Amino acid sequence: MDSLNIRRFKMEDWPKVWHILEPVFKAGDTYTYPSEMNSSDAFERWITEPLRTFVAEDENGKILGTYFLKANQEGGGSHVCNCGYVTSVAARGKGVASEMCVHSQVTAIEEGFKAMQYNFVVSTNEGAVRLWEKHGFEVVGTIPKAFDHPEKGYVDAHVMYKWLGKNSSPS
Repeated sequence: MDSLNIRRFKMEDWPKVWHILEPVFKAGDTYTYPSEMNSSDAFERWITEPLRTFVAEDENGKILGTYFLKANQEGGGSHVCNCGYVTSVAARGKGVASEMCVHSQVTAIEEGFKAMQYNFVVSTNEGAVRLWEKHGFEVVGTIPKAFDHPEKGYVDAHVMYKWLGKNSSPS
């Protein structure tokens, strides 16, 4: 993607971010959020709870995607972070998610995290699985029939992980 700028979320971004998130949550085929989630609940989960939230915008300032970064666990597991990514329908397949993935790893390292883990990657979301593997993530576990897909029924979910410490590259 030419000239993609990834920056911290600002409050005035919310209507555009919600416009990207809402159809993904309503579809119910990649995230475990309730399909009827409203804007206020989504704001709490995507903006308030995480450590940081970012937007990816084109050279004209149009928001094409968003991601959050947070600790995956507290205490002894707080060195591992977790992220969630959503790209607008119009920007899919143009490298936005890939660039957000690289950005999130760099940001995670800057924040002191040593690893990144995706807790629940729906197995039928094959594009996401391929992309995360391309960026060095491994499927470290599969939970059988953990996700009730609206069209395919019960499908597996993967736990994907990458060590970000020494000798690891964000790409």
